[in-house]
Amino acid sequence: MNDIDKLRKALAAEHAALFAYGLLGARTSGSTRDRMTAAFDAHRARRDQLRGYITSRGGEPAEPDASYALPFVPSGNAQAAKLAVHLESGVTAAYLELAAAQDDALRRYAALAMQEAVTRSYAFRPAQPPAFPGMPPPPAATSSPSSSPVQDGE
Repeated sequence: MNDIDKLRKALAAEHAALFAYGLLGARTSGSTRDRMTAAFDAHRARRDQLRGYITSRGGEPAEPDASYALPFVPSGNAQAAKLAVHLESGVTAAYLELAAAQDDALRRYAALAMQEAVTRSYAFRPAQPPAFPGMPPPPAATSSPSSSPVQDGE
């Protein structure tokens, strides 16, 4: 696969992300909608850069499809965030191939794009990560003063 093909694959991932984030922005509210809008803007900027890279190397950038299949249609902010994590994982995978480009500048570009996608992905995940396999979950916080292991006068 040559560098133009790798760029086209990343561009296809950006087209799909833009389609999905447009849908997610319409189906979310509040701060989640703000994060979806910011992600949409970031992917639009990456799409435009990729189109420029392809054109400058003598290639023809593909236009987006009319629609893209989604693994599920979110019905609220939590499901939208779950879909955003899925989208960013797909974008990261597309840029991983571009990170093997012949051109040093494209490799740096791909590394930065992957870093941004992973950062967005983690921003959409729940605040409390799951426990490591085999480890018990962290204890629930309590507000009862009697639950303190150290008692007054000890």
